[in-house]
Amino acid sequence: AASRWVDKAKVRKMMVDRGIRKDPGKTWIEVNCQLHSFVAEDTSHPQMKEIHAELRRLSLQMADAGYVPDTHFVLHDVDEEQREFSLYHHSEKLAI
Repeated sequence: AASRWVDKAKVRKMMVDRGIRKDPGKTWIEVNCQLHSFVAEDTSHPQMKEIHAELRRLSLQMADAGYVPDTHFVLHDVDEEQREFSLYHHSEKLAI
């Protein structure tokens, strides 16, 4: 994936030149007949503090059990810590 950053930049530039826009992926979940929507690293949900606290608790529990996140496939040009953050705060995890 690391060798594809140039290709990614070319594709993104072509998209801008042609007026093509990529909408971020969303995850929806229905709880008690109420629909909740999330995007990666979302902060708009009214219970986001509680959601992030639970994600931290689960992340620590997973680390204690020996889990090490595989950031190899995180296709963002950021440091390792940010890659892990992206994995832990993906829209599906926020919804759950």
